[in-house]
Amino acid sequence: MIQAVAVGEHLNFRHAATALGVSQSSVSERIRSLEETLGVRLFERRHRGVQPTEAGRFFLAQVADGIDQLAYAVKTAGMIGTGELGRVRLAVPTTIAAGFLADLLHCYRQQWPGVEVELFDGRAKDAILQVREGRLDVAFVAAITDVPDCHCRALWTEPLFIAVSTRDLRASGDALHWCDLKDDLFLVRYNGTGPQVHDHVLRRFEERGLQPRVQRCDVDRCLLLSMVAGDYGITLCSEATAQAAFPGVTFLPLRDEPEPLRFSAIWSPHNSSKALRGLLDLARSRATI
Repeated sequence: MIQAVAVGEHLNFRHAATALGVSQSSVSERIRSLEETLGVRLFERRHRGVQPTEAGRFFLAQVADGIDQLAYAVKTAGMIGTGELGRVRLAVPTTIAAGFLADLLHCYRQQWPGVEVELFDGRAKDAILQVREGRLDVAFVAAITDVPDCHCRALWTEPLFIAVSTRDLRASGDALHWCDLKDDLFLVRYNGTGPQVHDHVLRRFEERGLQPRVQRCDVDRCLLLSMVAGDYGITLCSEATAQAAFPGVTFLPLRDEPEPLRFSAIWSPHNSSKALRGLLDLARSRATI
């Protein structure tokens, strides 16, 4: 078909053969074989060259478009295979406005500009399920360090903060302790890191013989912080969220929190995506733990 298009462009077997770097007899034989396969004559042979028949003109117009699409498909597939193009789908546990993950994704998009980055903000267990099913390439999760049948790599930690309304009298202080929060209502999301936040609050209160007040909210991260700003309650968040200023909210560190929150990457051992490999290699090189 490529040789037929070349003959249609040059209207001469010899010139087409020269352009393709093959022998004239090869072009002539292949065109004859193609005509026999199709059952129609594509070219009328003349003394000084050839002219496409009516069927030949239609065939060549369609084939030329097909060859261009095939060439594009071959080139694109090759670039996806090397990681130059493609898509990486990842779950994020926190804001990407600041912090380790924000810096990682910024560097990745600079190094791999042809790769489309898709983000998922949902519960960690849902993200891990999608990683197993191949619908996500990697899940960045908080407080999870081991997942059966998946690879898991701890990458960074962040201290915990309490988000309070700027109208709260404690907002003018420099820090809080867990016992300072015994009368507060904790606002916790159903999605994202909500389940881990819920469990963490329960654990810290139980350690002190206290019972927390917790309200589960089916909202996104921004609306949750809006509720904090409106004095609906307080919430627990990581340093990355605290670094992203939010109107009406003050973020205070917890003095007696024994350890920072650990974040890990989780991916399937069966995922051979070069775009994913590039992201993981970059993450490993920038890991702080």
